[in-house]
Amino acid sequence: MKTIILGAGIIGISTAWHLLERGHEVIVVDRQPDAALETSFANAGQISVSYCEPWANREAPLKALKWMFDKEAPLLFRPQLDWDQWRWGLKFLAQCNDTAFERNVQQIVALGAYSHTALKEVVASTGIDYHRLERGIAHFYTDQKSFDDAGHAVELMRTHGVQRRLVSREELLQIEPAFKAYGEHITGGTYTSTDESGDARVFTQALARRCAERGVQFLYGHDVLRLNKIGDSIDSVAVMARGGAGGLKKDFLLKADAVVVACGSYSAPLLRTVGVDLPIYPGKGYSASFPLLRPEAAPSVSTIDDGRKIAMSRLGNVLRVAGTIELGGYDLSLDSPVAKARCHMLSRRIEEILPGVCDTRTPEQGGNPQYWTGLRPATPTNIPFIGRTRVGKLWVNAGHGTLGWTHGAGSGKALAELISGEQPAMHFGFLGEQAARPRSARLATS
Repeated sequence: MKTIILGAGIIGISTAWHLLERGHEVIVVDRQPDAALETSFANAGQISVSYCEPWANREAPLKALKWMFDKEAPLLFRPQLDWDQWRWGLKFLAQCNDTAFERNVQQIVALGAYSHTALKEVVASTGIDYHRLERGIAHFYTDQKSFDDAGHAVELMRTHGVQRRLVSREELLQIEPAFKAYGEHITGGTYTSTDESGDARVFTQALARRCAERGVQFLYGHDVLRLNKIGDSIDSVAVMARGGAGGLKKDFLLKADAVVVACGSYSAPLLRTVGVDLPIYPGKGYSASFPLLRPEAAPSVSTIDDGRKIAMSRLGNVLRVAGTIELGGYDLSLDSPVAKARCHMLSRRIEEILPGVCDTRTPEQGGNPQYWTGLRPATPTNIPFIGRTRVGKLWVNAGHGTLGWTHGAGSGKALAELISGEQPAMHFGFLGEQAARPRSARLATS
């Protein structure tokens, strides 16, 4: 069976690998010159099964309103003259209740646990090195109310088999001594020993090379022009190389038994051209990669700072810091006032928490912080769309939001199983199979 995959991020490459493992002939198309150069490029680095609560909850609407005029807000809604944004927002509001929250958590945890197992299997079989640290994920709080509320989150996660637990300030500082300088500001925390961290870009590019060595054809530097539909089925995919001899460009057609759309935030507009309308909207996330000045004092446990809703992970001699979501379209600029404020917040916060550990100087001060932004393909439920569309031969693997790295390996494996006529070993509402699948999802992670 021949399959075309559109998109070479963690989702697309994981899908390619697992299809290859099942004997498929695979072609991967991406506009970039290598894998993982867009949304998978510089995320927080966390494999966080324990921290996967949906954005939509009963408190979210009021918080979103309060944050609308704060450039550094964790979730910033920037209204646009865009019907898709407003429609997404209305669907999001419909999920802001306890019943929907519980249902969505079940699905997200089920996929996270399945994906973590799938990642371990791939790493064991390939030996890929990607700055992996299997030291768990900690989460610290700086006010008593947030710490008290954390108890409910811990109880919820444990209900679904995730071994997240409350820890005192003293125990948190034993787990990660690097935060001792900031210790007086910490009220308490949570910790999950089974979570881990690593570099998604490094992993994805290494897995892509292994796919290529085993026969996967990669069309890097190619734009997807259109999906050609005849009747109720996809007939071909029109693609075109960027550039070429003398600047000439010519499109050509690819045909296969199956086409997988794994283009992140760009999946939705592409799918709409053939009548598949999925509520996926871009959430602009930010990160900064800071060189370590004092490696011995840097954290080795990946951690979430609840006060600013940012995550930090050590990747070799660099500290990756990421956070905030901005719902304002497909803008990827880093030079707007809002973007600059959000980037500088990351630098300032790290200097507060880990003074002198990283080089957080601005370029004007002689530093070289690697600021980055990427579009998180968000759904109103935070549950990705994985499965078969109503258009023949057309499949989708998109909508993973901020959990693409956490859910990548499992999403790729699950879709490869579905395409191959198998049934993934988890309870999850796959696209095209919701009516046939239960939405219960208790699955242990240990």
